Amino acid sequence: MPVALASQLREGTKKAHTLAENTGFVSCFLKGVVDKASYRTLLADLYFVYSAMEYEIGRLENDRHPVISSINYPELNRKETLENDLEFYFGSTWKSLITPSSSAKAYVQRIHAVAMDSPELLIAHHYTRYIGDLSGGQILKNIAQKAMDLDDNEGLDFYDFNLIDDQKKFKSNYSVTLNSLPIDQEMADLIVEEANQAFRFNMDIFKELEGNLVAAIGKVLFGFLTRRKRTGSTEAKINKEFLK
Repeated sequence: MPVALASQLREGTKKAHTLAENTGFVSCFLKGVVDKASYRTLLADLYFVYSAMEYEIGRLENDRHPVISSINYPELNRKETLENDLEFYFGSTWKSLITPSSSAKAYVQRIHAVAMDSPELLIAHHYTRYIGDLSGGQILKNIAQKAMDLDDNEGLDFYDFNLIDDQKKFKSNYSVTLNSLPIDQEMADLIVEEANQAFRFNMDIFKELEGNLVAAIGKVLFGFLTRRKRTGSTEAKINKEFLK
């Protein structure tokens, strides 16, 4: 008998979701304080995460896995959009310039491990990343565009889900899919537990980025304190400095 996985995931990850939003990196991001160097490092980490996830989901789809095949929505895929953004921030040789952080490496290893040992748990990572990106993408895109003074959509492809015309309808259909998966309650509990683990992996990435962000903010503030002439708000000037 199918279980109500969608609501269990939503309710079971509320605390982890709140904790992730309250990390220093995300809190600063939401307030419009965005260090360009840290941001592009985040995109690089996400590139490795999504590459792993899309590889494994594609592999399991080819193997006709009864559960994973149901959630393989190509319109959600982020690898190509991340490649576009990384080329914008790093240039045409971006592949030779990026490496995953230690947190991202651990995240990628976990994705490959569950894909081999218990593929159903990939649902937790799929839900945590893709639906999170789809839900908050437009807000984060607007913040990043303003904070980094980007023209049009340059460097912001990651947040565009151009193949999804109606996001509200898509998320509703996604929930129906989750609720109709051929799993029992024991597996549903494990998926919710894994989703909380996915949030922890994301928080580890954010915390690793916080060191760069704090250093960048400190450098900018020190520069302002030693200048005689000041114009505009501190926040605006900080963001302007980050663009250099």
